[in-house]
Amino acid sequence: MSLLWKEFSKGLWTDLPPFKVVLGLCPVLAVTKTAYNGFGMGMAVIFVLTFSNLLVSLLRNLIPAKVRIACFIVVAASLVVCVELLMQAYAYPLYQQLGIFVPLIVVNCIILGRAEAFASKNPVYLAVADGLGMGIGFTISLTLLGSIRELFGYGTWFGLEVMGGWFEPFSFMVEAPGAFVCLGLMLAGMNAFTNWQRKTRGLDAVEGPVHDCKTCGLCAKKPAI
Repeated sequence: MSLLWKEFSKGLWTDLPPFKVVLGLCPVLAVTKTAYNGFGMGMAVIFVLTFSNLLVSLLRNLIPAKVRIACFIVVAASLVVCVELLMQAYAYPLYQQLGIFVPLIVVNCIILGRAEAFASKNPVYLAVADGLGMGIGFTISLTLLGSIRELFGYGTWFGLEVMGGWFEPFSFMVEAPGAFVCLGLMLAGMNAFTNWQRKTRGLDAVEGPVHDCKTCGLCAKKPAI
């Protein structure tokens, strides 16, 4: 596996932002009433995260260490302004649906976290791969959660009716408590799957040094009776 693919693919499962590292939960819970909203927010995060990583990596040797966080925020804020203008021009209904959570991308833990932990310490091509992978993983997570909530809460998917007239919408799923419950069930399912994978690979045992008579030496230290 090449280093480039490794850095890209980790955001798709190993370090999946909302479920593996549990970051950026505010938009995950707030905007996922529908799959369309989740997908739209995810695409905005992909843009900001990828170009933020790109710029931070390019400027990493020029940014003083003492003001690096402030510089990262300025970079992210500039990109978020670009996203806002583009959404207002070409996707204004989506911009209205997402509301305050678009400008709040600036302080999203994923954006600042990847800039600080990865982009500021790695070359440009790896930083872009990291940002793109994390962004796509985040988008898939939001879209999946939004799809589940919309399907059971409204009986639709991306605005299209799929459950039929017999279905009684479960309105709890599109309320705030429903977001927590749905996220918790998805987290539990992913953890159970991960544990099952580890067991099938024989990785469930705790790794550590082997202790036996050859490595112990306690008997030799006991005084003779």
